Amino acid sequence: MSKRKQHSPEFKAKMALETQKREQTAAELASRFGVHPTMIHTCKRALLEDASGVFERGGKKAP
Repeated sequence: MSKRKQHSPEFKAKMALETQKREQTAAELASRFGVHPTMIHTCKRALLEDASGVFERGGKKAP
């Protein structure tokens, strides 16, 4: 039985940012990054939901 791949937050952010360029479809990006298209959509959704946290004052990172 194989283990699931563990992707770094940097890798996930890179994928999510690529979706915002709208130059390729989710299927094309998934093929390029070697992941399932669902992961592309999940990372994109997480980016859009948590993007406001980047601009919060106080320099605190959310857990």
